[in-house]
Amino acid sequence: MNRYLLSALTLSLIAGYAGAADQAAAPAPVSANAAGAKMVSGIATEYIEPSVRAQDDFFTHLNGKWLANTEIPADKSSWGSFAKLRDDVQPQLRAIIEGAANAPSKTAGSDAQRIGDFYASFMDEARLEQLGLTPLNGELAKVAALSDKKQIPALIARFNQLGFGAPYSYGVHQDNKDSTKYVADLYQDGLGLPDRDYYLKKDDAKMADALAKYQLHVAKMLTLAGDANAAASAKAIVALETELAKIQWSKVELRDPVKAYNKVDVAKLGELTPGYDWAAYLKDTGVAGKVGYVIVSQPSYFKGFNEVLAATPLDSWKAYFQWQAIRASAPYLSKAFVEENFAFYGTVLSGVTEMRPRWKRGVSVTEGALGESVGKLYVEAHFPAERKARMEALVKNLLASYKTSIDKLDWMSPVTKKQAQAKLAKFTTKIAYPNHWRDYSKLEVSKDDLLGNVLRSHQFDYNKELNKLGKPIDREEWGMTPQTVNAYYNPEMNEIVFPASILQAPFFDANADDAVNYGAIGGVIGHEISHGFDDQGAQYDGDGNLRDWWTKSDHKNFEKKTKMLVKQYGEFSPLPGYKVNGELTLGENIADNSGVAIAYKAYKLSLKGKPAPVIDGLTGDQRFFMGFAQVWRMKMREPQQIVQIKTDPHSPGQFRANGTMRNQPGFYSAFGVKEGDKMYLAPKDRVIMW
Repeated sequence: MNRYLLSALTLSLIAGYAGAADQAAAPAPVSANAAGAKMVSGIATEYIEPSVRAQDDFFTHLNGKWLANTEIPADKSSWGSFAKLRDDVQPQLRAIIEGAANAPSKTAGSDAQRIGDFYASFMDEARLEQLGLTPLNGELAKVAALSDKKQIPALIARFNQLGFGAPYSYGVHQDNKDSTKYVADLYQDGLGLPDRDYYLKKDDAKMADALAKYQLHVAKMLTLAGDANAAASAKAIVALETELAKIQWSKVELRDPVKAYNKVDVAKLGELTPGYDWAAYLKDTGVAGKVGYVIVSQPSYFKGFNEVLAATPLDSWKAYFQWQAIRASAPYLSKAFVEENFAFYGTVLSGVTEMRPRWKRGVSVTEGALGESVGKLYVEAHFPAERKARMEALVKNLLASYKTSIDKLDWMSPVTKKQAQAKLAKFTTKIAYPNHWRDYSKLEVSKDDLLGNVLRSHQFDYNKELNKLGKPIDREEWGMTPQTVNAYYNPEMNEIVFPASILQAPFFDANADDAVNYGAIGGVIGHEISHGFDDQGAQYDGDGNLRDWWTKSDHKNFEKKTKMLVKQYGEFSPLPGYKVNGELTLGENIADNSGVAIAYKAYKLSLKGKPAPVIDGLTGDQRFFMGFAQVWRMKMREPQQIVQIKTDPHSPGQFRANGTMRNQPGFYSAFGVKEGDKMYLAPKDRVIMW
């Protein structure tokens, strides 16, 4: 079917409901049609299911034929717009990486040498079979040598550096209450399953089954590693992790930055965990002498950990640490370890039936370790310069819409609006790729030492973070690589970041009319900006400091709206017996609703009071909302859906589309939604954030 051809039934349902144009000053156009090129809608009309009304289920109406006819690839836990775009980038990265690997001559210590040799080490299966567990023996020997629990702090310090799981970890970031300096942050960690609920929800049959299979998996992996008492060791490991799960904070509790900011002088850490050798830990992490205090994110967890440490036999701890080392290293060992690791984490937890081709896994681990080296080559080969200029225009338009909208908010007082404007004015925008590329010259890479390469990469990243302590804030740093299909807002930097790879269709279609781009990438931009004013981001000021700049009435008005949003999304159920956690997903739901609202205003301004063209039988407003909804086109395997519900702050795709639309007045006018339609919410029940 021609992708721009609609059936008569679909046209009768959705055509003819253009909303009124905003008459304020208009931003510049951003799509190719601005230069006179032929306009296309950018909407995948071949996926529209005319038997499902847009007014009843917008997500299924727009994506129904795709949902009915698309199988999730055997090597994927989910599939959709995001996953496909990420998958489309893989062959491009493969060509870059294999080009480096196969280069006839590579200068020792060059980016090409590191990229090529890292990839070659992963692809040399024959050598990995020959080595078996040998590459990990040195680390396992350190665990076996434990003779006293007093040695555990030093071991945890090493595990933190190598990327192995441990009961707690530490990270370096800006001090939330003094954004001019870096600080070390201690936080809970150490479970082999995605969330504490897998250990504690005994009344959930699916989670109980996953826990039972996890214990069997641990036993199998330990058997492969030569543990003659693998079954008993696995039982002890699961029992220990269950005790850690009991004292961990929930994902909802972890969202509270004020509760998680607990400044503790290094000299007083012992008061939190009497008898625990923090001096040994801080010395071996390299933190000692660099800071006078640390942030303890979950004090009650650390108190509980100290008690679990005392109550658990040393042999159980040794088994636990051996398991954590094996679990982290399994993808880089011989076939038996790789396949058993996939059997549990791929199939049991995610529902995937087929492992990704080895080259894809090789690309992932190589660009994961050498992200900006690969990213530099990726940008040179695949990112047109004009795309960045168009993105800059879009961001400018969205920021302008936020500036105008702040003064019209019904839930924010005048004094707070003034501070909100000050914060907005301090936003930093990063688009496509960093101004300065990371230097990997000190990372040693060998083409015949895969696990060594991985562990040295972790150590290299660790040292990079450690060396920030005591130094000025690096405001040029990126938290994602250019080839990452994603975007983010960092409240500590008060910055929005959009890597190059997300600036492609269906997020940004250079050949399409403005409407779809404002709905898709415009919605993403608006989403990220709004994080500066959601229930978490709004607790930071324009300089990235955690402080309350709202009045009591602002908090009360905002809480009223957010409670309504929690209730709305908490009623959505992607699977029988499982509902979306409205509190866990609150920030992202605020961002989706706010982002679309602001992007819609920016789109209307871009029309300069003129009517939008009708393309493919769709009005501009219809294409705008469809542009947002088709971004969330996706299917997910049931086990992975459970993982998402329990751990992901984002709602499932269908609810990001439908849940957001129900709160947008423009959607109602665009599609003629009225009382009695399933997408309808009474005006009093709609949450209008912006």
